[in-house]
Amino acid sequence: MREIVLDTETTGLNPLTGDRLVEIGCVEILNRIPTGQVYHVYLNPQRDMPVEAFNVHGLSAEFLADKPLFAHVVEDFLAFIGNDPLVIHNAAFDIGFINAELAKVARPALTFDRVVDTLSLARRRHPGASNRLDDLMARYGIDSSRRTKHGALLDSELLAEVYAELCGGKQTALSLSVAETGASVAVGSVAVPQQRPRPLAPRVSAAEAAAHEAFVATLGDSAIWKDYAAES
Repeated sequence: MREIVLDTETTGLNPLTGDRLVEIGCVEILNRIPTGQVYHVYLNPQRDMPVEAFNVHGLSAEFLADKPLFAHVVEDFLAFIGNDPLVIHNAAFDIGFINAELAKVARPALTFDRVVDTLSLARRRHPGASNRLDDLMARYGIDSSRRTKHGALLDSELLAEVYAELCGGKQTALSLSVAETGASVAVGSVAVPQQRPRPLAPRVSAAEAAAHEAFVATLGDSAIWKDYAAES
């Protein structure tokens, strides 16, 4: 299943009081595995950058001055996300800002029935614990050394890893160790089965074996299965 992990950066906390989007980052995942396809854009908010917001993401008004307006990129953005589920941490915040920008260009709002809020998932899985993105990365052993400041694309990439863990871990990379099973020895990524010390006793009785041989005899020499039996 195709899903889009999405994050934004803004000039503040409330689009209803004039705050605007300044960055959108999206990561495409298929069956919770990143495909390498991303969407990323900086936006000119057409306003100043409060110092509190600058301290979070490091995007200055001067840096954003020559970046496109949301109206200029909305078609590309909507084409990338399509109608697929959106995976967002604290989704009400990001969807609120995106919908405020969509309203300004007379486009339909994104609906919450297509949103997977990883904050809600984390609260159900870890009740009573802090479930900020930083906390979840630490909990799941995800490297956060690149995250010196918030960034929409980087945070989407990290959230994709967190999302996989919230959904049960990277099942496609599942491997069983010797300590867990006692039945195999890992060589690189290949599990080498151990030989059973004593063969299992046959479960077919002598009478059943004789009945099978009698049945096979009735199939004749042209039976297809004999071609495979001759090769084995």
